[in-house]
Amino acid sequence: GVPADADRPPLSPGRPGELSLTLLLPALRRRLGLPAELHVVKAPTRECSGVVLLSSCHRATEQIQQFFTDARRRGRYPATYCAVTVGVPAEAEGEIRAGLCWQQQGDTTVVVPVPAPGRRSLARKEVKSTLTRYRVLGAAGGCALLQLQPRTAFPEQLPVHLTLLLCPALGDHQHSSRVGRVLGVPFLLPPEAAPTRTQVLDDELLSRLGLSPQQLRRLPLHIHLQQLVLP
Repeated sequence: GVPADADRPPLSPGRPGELSLTLLLPALRRRLGLPAELHVVKAPTRECSGVVLLSSCHRATEQIQQFFTDARRRGRYPATYCAVTVGVPAEAEGEIRAGLCWQQQGDTTVVVPVPAPGRRSLARKEVKSTLTRYRVLGAAGGCALLQLQPRTAFPEQLPVHLTLLLCPALGDHQHSSRVGRVLGVPFLLPPEAAPTRTQVLDDELLSRLGLSPQQLRRLPLHIHLQQLVLP
C-alpha cells in the first residue's frame, strides 16, 4: 500500500557514509537547543530539493499531516513545486491525470502509468488515480520552468507526470528515456521499451549547462518543493 503522505522522503540512513535527514536531526536539535527530539512532518522525496518541515511535537505533526490529506480531498494544493523541464508543454497550463502502479521489471520495481485503469483495480488499490496541476512560468532554449501542484501523493508522481506531458524534468535519469523523438516531435514509449539510462540532452543544452556527456549522469533532478501552505 501507499502511505497517506507518500511524498515524504525515505528516512533510512542509506548507504554507509551517506548523509541523510535522519542522521542530521540530532545535531540540528542540539544546535537549536530543543529539549525534544525532532522528526520530519513534510519534506520532498530523496531525489528532490526544497522545503523541509520539522516538528518536536507528535500531536502537531499528526494534525498537520491530516490537514495535508484533507486539503487534497477538498481539491486544495498546500504543496507547490517548481520544475525545470526538457521541452515546453503545448498548453500553458492544465492538469495531468494518470493511474499509477508499481510494476516488477527484472530485479527492480518501478512506477508505471496505467492509461485507463479499471474500477476494480482502483477499488483493490492496485492502481491509484493521480492528478497534478501545472502552469508554465517561463520558457527558453527548449526548456521550461513549471509550477506544479500535486493533488494526490504517490511515489515518483511528479517525474512520471512530466514524462506523460512529454516534457521530462531536467536530470530525470529514471523516466526520461520514455520520451522519444522523430524529426524533433516527441512521443511516448511504453515502459518496457524504454530501459532506464542517463538522460539524453542535445549538444546545445549540454553546452549551455557547461556539462560534458560524462558529467551528465551526476546532474540532479530539477524538481524543487518551493512552498507549503499551513493552516
